[in-house]
Amino acid sequence: MIRQMREVIVAGNWKMHTTPADAGALAHTIAARTRVAGVTRVICPPFTSLASVGAALADGDPEVGVGAQNVHHELQGAYTGEVSAPMLTGLATWVIVGHSERRRDAGETDALIGQKLRRVIEAGLRPILCVGEQLAEREAGRQETVVRSQLRGALGDQAPAALEAARLVIAYEPVWAIGTGRTASGADAAEMAGVIRSALVDAGWSGRAADAVPVLYGGSVTSAVFAEFLAEPAIDGALVGGASLKVEEMAGIVARAALTATARLAAGPIARPVEAGT
Repeated sequence: MIRQMREVIVAGNWKMHTTPADAGALAHTIAARTRVAGVTRVICPPFTSLASVGAALADGDPEVGVGAQNVHHELQGAYTGEVSAPMLTGLATWVIVGHSERRRDAGETDALIGQKLRRVIEAGLRPILCVGEQLAEREAGRQETVVRSQLRGALGDQAPAALEAARLVIAYEPVWAIGTGRTASGADAAEMAGVIRSALVDAGWSGRAADAVPVLYGGSVTSAVFAEFLAEPAIDGALVGGASLKVEEMAGIVARAALTATARLAAGPIARPVEAGT
């Protein structure tokens, strides 16, 4: 069987930084410094800056996608301060779902994340689903069990065909390597990318469809360490946190991603043995 060539994606998660007054200028500058072939670029500002970032990119580089950092699990209702998927239509085309900080700080469960994922897909938005284990889980050797459970809970009974049509992206976040001084290796990330794609097959995806899902790395990504992760064929880009607010860092990260995209294009699709369910 011939493996599909996966997208190379760099998504910047600005978290609770920037205001509408400065977000547009920052997005415009980052877009200008990262204009390369072969890399899908996404900027995820706070809700309040979605419009200004969208306007700046429409004028400067409309190929850069705009993403929201979260979404509510209901379409409407008495949910003060929340934002639903239909409200994002026209403001964003991507949505981050299940980020580790949402799981930790807002107590989001896999089932709730699954509801959010469903709403994102219904609204025609493209989801980035985050999964990853805590330090204690990694030290106990439970990382595979945890990530498989997160995927099983989030995907629930949603049809693989719908998720595939929505062009699902999965970000692996080793929570133990985010802001702790500890680092994950490229081999760690590649191993978990394999677990993620195996879990998709267990959820009813064909081997071909699971193999086509981009898996991003999301653990304190910087331009200095990114090369190690993209050297792994199983990793297809990054969900970048703090470094995504720094123009030079984003320029370096996207430049490295472009090298991978060019190399993959030159190499072409990769043949692998036919497996059951492909």
